Amino acid sequence: MKVVIPGGTGQVGALLDRALTAAGHDVAILTRRPDGPREIAWDGRTLGPWADEIDGADVVVNLAGRSVSCRYTPANLQDMMDSRVRSTEVVGAAIARASAPPKVWLQASTATIYAHRFDAPNDEATGEIGGHEPGVPRYWEYSVRIARNWEAAQRRADTPRTRRVALRTAMVMSPDKGGIFAHLLGMVRLGLGGPVAGGAQYVSWIHEHDFVRSVLFLIERDDLDGPVNIAAPNPLPYRAFMRDLREARGVPIGLPSTAWMAELGALALRSDTELLLKSRRVVPGRLADAGFTFDHPTWPEAAAELVQRTFRRRRVV
Repeated sequence: MKVVIPGGTGQVGALLDRALTAAGHDVAILTRRPDGPREIAWDGRTLGPWADEIDGADVVVNLAGRSVSCRYTPANLQDMMDSRVRSTEVVGAAIARASAPPKVWLQASTATIYAHRFDAPNDEATGEIGGHEPGVPRYWEYSVRIARNWEAAQRRADTPRTRRVALRTAMVMSPDKGGIFAHLLGMVRLGLGGPVAGGAQYVSWIHEHDFVRSVLFLIERDDLDGPVNIAAPNPLPYRAFMRDLREARGVPIGLPSTAWMAELGALALRSDTELLLKSRRVVPGRLADAGFTFDHPTWPEAAAELVQRTFRRRRVV
């Protein structure tokens, strides 16, 4: 296949690029700073020569959008919105004008679209879309609005010959440097891997191998379109999530922290506490119904495998 990945230079894009290239597929990356023969310049906003890569491609996987690892200031939130919506719109425009449009367009979305809740899991059919939960910071609603507008931009695209899937992806766990798993493992190493604000909030996650496998599954299954949750089937409370990670790393103790302590840490890291405090209890209803099976369905086993690979890589280096 020829696969075009707009915004493919981040961690998730690198995972897909490695896997697809290793399998013999032709991968083109659209990026603002091209570096190499397979990377093509684009600005994520306007049509240009890059659109020729989409004409004749088999698959587009659009991952473009500003990283959420930043302070959620009004300016940064607006930049998150604009970078996601405008890149989706321009990818849709490129597909619409293509003489040989791709068979499928997989569009990044986020599990954050669902409500902050503890009582029941969110699948695609019965899940509660967030934005109006009482007692949560007002700017959390804006994160949901970003997700809704992101998906709406794909639905509006005039691409009748291309199947469209919105990937409502949970946190992708990989030993690659700079990713969320490396950050959490660093907290554990420093003794800070205890519960935050009580630790009852749910963590939805997916192992990198299952993320790649689910993307390939959706490419092949031409009967699936619309929103699909890309998450392991067993989300768990943060306190249990970090306990299992500590056990995998061999660290017996993790200091707990309050919400205000987490806010101080997020300020120091130029990040935001929503990433830790929002309860994301998301399950893969449509993948399960379609017969997809996970290689890493439970967190204790997945955490142990990821820790082992992390340290194998360090020994090789």
